[in-house]
Amino acid sequence: MASIFDQVGGPPAVSAVVDEFYSRVLADPTLAGYFTGIDVIKLKAHQRSFVAAALGGPQEYRGRGMDEAHAGLGITPDDFDTVVTHLAGALACLGVPDETIVTIAGTLAPLKAQITGDQAAA
Repeated sequence: MASIFDQVGGPPAVSAVVDEFYSRVLADPTLAGYFTGIDVIKLKAHQRSFVAAALGGPQEYRGRGMDEAHAGLGITPDDFDTVVTHLAGALACLGVPDETIVTIAGTLAPLKAQITGDQAAA
């Protein structure tokens, strides 16, 4: 059975999803402040690597852990949910089937506590 990475179209699709995702996130006034002073080009490269690995792609994600990467940012559980909504929208916009989007969102849910520092979200 093909991985989700292969099902969505491999590296070109992951790149397109990440670009669409950041267009949405950076345009969202509730989230844009988290990216002030951030090198978005570098961030997109890390995100492509993370998304590809999370979807079962052949490369291994070698970035920082989610808790370390997001420490001190004050990301709220609601903001996390908004980010997941934007990711789902980006995936849908690029033709990823709904059932695949639900699977992807399910793989992200356990990261909520790490990213927000809210152990109640676990």
